[in-house]
Amino acid sequence: MKTLYDQEACKEILQRIDKLSPDTKAIWGKMNVTQMLAHCGAGMDMASGRINADQTLIGKLIGRFFKSLYTNDKPFGKGTPTITELIKNDAVDFEKEKNNFKKLLQEFSEGGIEKCTKHPHPFFGKLNPEDWGIGIYKHSDHHLRQFGV
Repeated sequence: MKTLYDQEACKEILQRIDKLSPDTKAIWGKMNVTQMLAHCGAGMDMASGRINADQTLIGKLIGRFFKSLYTNDKPFGKGTPTITELIKNDAVDFEKEKNNFKKLLQEFSEGGIEKCTKHPHPFFGKLNPEDWGIGIYKHSDHHLRQFGV
């Protein structure tokens, strides 16, 4: 399974981000490319502990039973629900969001497990740093596939 703690996996994601342009259209979903970059940056902020969303009631009840969806090697499917704190409808500056996402990816990858949050995931609950490294790779991959890169 790929993880953002692996420098090669991080490099792959960074190269895919560089293939995006402000005109890149989504294959599925409602976000435009700038909103997606801001959303993924916010996901990195969550994995790094800069955003600490409360665990949802449904997450508290059943999230742990679905944790393997976040940590296995199967890509996320289309229509995966989005955490409210990660919705970024106001994002308008493509280059700013692109550079921010890339910076956050590199900081997380280079920082290793020490840079990972200890706060529970809003749906899946308690995750260890290895789980976060895999899950945030999968999240980034999911949205880059959404935009064809």
